[in-house]
This record gives sequence, structure tokens and C-alpha cells, in this order.
Amino acid sequence: MPKLSPVHHRVLIKVFQKVGFTIARQESSHIVMEKPGCDRPLVIPCYREVRTPIILSLLRTAKMSRKDYFDLLT
Repeated sequence: MPKLSPVHHRVLIKVFQKVGFTIARQESSHIVMEKPGCDRPLVIPCYREVRTPIILSLLRTAKMSRKDYFDLLT
């Protein structure tokens, strides 16, 4: 499996939209995404490079595996 690397916040938004998350609102420099049936919203910082620990946390919150993430990334 490839190594996780930092990506632009727009890439993350597109990945999570593919699995059903929608943008609920933007608060300052963070975008909040929600999905029916998901316990917590995803909070994506508007960074040019979102670091890997943040990506891992978002994947955990969205209950996605790394394999699913890489499949949607391409």
C-alpha cells in the first residue's frame, strides 16, 4: 500500500464527497462536511498541504480504510 502523503484540502473534499459527505458550512479556515448516519462531522482545514496525521484522523472519523482512500484518490 502506498505511503500517505500531504494533499491539498480540495483533494480531500472531493474524496469525501465521493462517499456521500456534503459541505455543511465553512467556518473561518475550516470546512465542515456531514453525512447522514455518520456520528461526527469532518472538519477539514483549508491548507495547501493537509498533513498525514490530520488525514488519518479524518479517515477514522469517516470510518474509511486506507485502501478505500487510495482507491478514491485515483
